[in-house]
Amino acid sequence: MLETVLSFFQESVNPKVLVFLISLLPILELRGALIAASLLGVPWQVAAPLAVVGNLLPVPFIIYFIESILNFLAIRGPIQKIASKLIQKGRAGGEKMLEKYPNQLMLGLFLFVAIPLPGTGAWTGALIAALLGLPPRKSILPIALGIMVACLLMLLLTYFVPGLFGFKA
Repeated sequence: MLETVLSFFQESVNPKVLVFLISLLPILELRGALIAASLLGVPWQVAAPLAVVGNLLPVPFIIYFIESILNFLAIRGPIQKIASKLIQKGRAGGEKMLEKYPNQLMLGLFLFVAIPLPGTGAWTGALIAALLGLPPRKSILPIALGIMVACLLMLLLTYFVPGLFGFKA
């Protein structure tokens, strides 16, 4: 089954384009893109920059526009109550934490994005930064550094560790 899916994508879509597109998607992001790249036979030297750039691309848009989207949804959307609570609780908690722990908050954001676990990543990190009201310019750097560390960890897991055990990556 996996071989059928892989051959379909190898024949119909350029694997490099697919790696880039997967890295743009929430949930899958860079982690899924590098796994796909490894399975599709894209060299890690090509896959890593594609995945990093693709994962970084949505971050400024999320940080700058999610609040406007939530404000709109709080007024007119089908999830008015949820959107209102997200805005209120996020801002209240963010202001307190930013006053007490400004450097630790940025370190926490970096670590959150850098650890390659499900649910962590650039999309969620950018959403957290925006909801907490962290300064956008200061938030982008820890997220970008987190993406790069996550890339290194995922390269180890998808390309180099399988090679140690004789699996072709």
